[in-house]
Amino acid sequence: MASLKDAAERQAFSLAIDATLKSLNKDREKGLLNIVNLAQKFMGSNFRSEAYEGAKKMIQNPDSKWMRYVNRLLDETDPHVAKMTALNLGYQAAFAGTKKIRKMREIENCNIPWLILMDPTSACNLHCTGCWAAEYGHKLNLTFDELDNIVTQGKELGVYFYMMTGGEPLVRKADIIRLCEKHNDCAFHCYTNGTLVDEKFCEDMKRVGNLSLSISLEGFEDANDFRRGEGVYNKVLHAMDLLHENGLIFGNSVCYTSKNMDAVTSDEFFDLLIEHGSRFAWYFHLMPVGMKASPELMPTKEQREYIYHRLREVRGFEGGKEIFVMDFQNDGEYVGGCIAGGRNYCHINPKGDVEPCVFIHYSGANIREKSLLECLKQPLFMAYRDNQPFNENMLRPCPMLENPEILQKMVHETGAHSTDVEQEEPVEHLCGKCVDYAKDWEETADKLWAAHPYKQKGYTNFKKK
Repeated sequence: MASLKDAAERQAFSLAIDATLKSLNKDREKGLLNIVNLAQKFMGSNFRSEAYEGAKKMIQNPDSKWMRYVNRLLDETDPHVAKMTALNLGYQAAFAGTKKIRKMREIENCNIPWLILMDPTSACNLHCTGCWAAEYGHKLNLTFDELDNIVTQGKELGVYFYMMTGGEPLVRKADIIRLCEKHNDCAFHCYTNGTLVDEKFCEDMKRVGNLSLSISLEGFEDANDFRRGEGVYNKVLHAMDLLHENGLIFGNSVCYTSKNMDAVTSDEFFDLLIEHGSRFAWYFHLMPVGMKASPELMPTKEQREYIYHRLREVRGFEGGKEIFVMDFQNDGEYVGGCIAGGRNYCHINPKGDVEPCVFIHYSGANIREKSLLECLKQPLFMAYRDNQPFNENMLRPCPMLENPEILQKMVHETGAHSTDVEQEEPVEHLCGKCVDYAKDWEETADKLWAAHPYKQKGYTNFKKK
């Protein structure tokens, strides 16, 4: 009975989206206000009332930076892609999925993630210097049936958003499109080097409508090709142009280090991304994961403080740039700190190990041996749940990078083992690389947090009393 009700509600939302998207061509302001009203009707308390009012105010100011951004996005996005994004990421994942996830957390008394990140393969057509995934080699794969089973089990728990990395996930692009076709009520997103994007793949993406991409770009031509190989930079720009011309939604993934910080935060870099059609950029702090990691590439405290301010400037309501930027390490205030361990996401590597985070290669459960729910209830994940947030300062969210003593304690107490494929890394070795960094960053982070005008801790997962 519940499934019939869910299907009817999805259909009603789908029809409402159709009507609203059509109205955008006649009276854009009215159409966008209808979208906000529609979201408020279906999503209600999922977001604060101030968020809906803020959106309406922005829409009524057509000259504002973010309205220019929205108008460009609407003008340039394929209509089917726009609809499927609103339906699957907006309605299915953000509304219907969130409701079910919260209910299942109470029933199962464990973390249920809002999104699952999984590696279809360890294979890659490149071998980039310093890539954390390079350690996996090129022989590990999750079969299509395993990927399909993960998504099927996830939907039963309310999970409708699936990200993929690797390796290079587009080595498996035929299976990824097949997965998008079979689960056309889900949103899928791939982190890719972009070099395998071609016209045929763009046509497939338009047809399914529920796949978006983040393309790695970590500087300009010299720096990018030094790490990734000669000619890769131009291939990436060509891929971005193809996606843009086909009306597809994509952004970029940027790993910031002590060496590339100036380049990837420059006006010229943001202008380059915007010029080639990028809608967003994920910024990731370099993590010293693996026995061969280079801790000296981690940003200094001065550099991290700089990027904290710089990305807020770039995405501000006034000034900045018309691209939405997110900082995985410095935006903890918006999500209540660490989101790993199933709290909002988890990672499944190409061996099937279910890990708390893409950067934390320890686990006590494998999807080939246990159900997804059993994996989410593994001792390491329950320890994450019991200890989150790992720090009251949301600028020190991670149990490895900023609180290394906590990860060591959790791994030892739960008996989790290293899932590193190339060479097992003792947790003391991993966390030992972060001790000085954590101590050095603490004073700066505490100063920034004390001065922060708005402290949002995010929602807290249900815990049985």
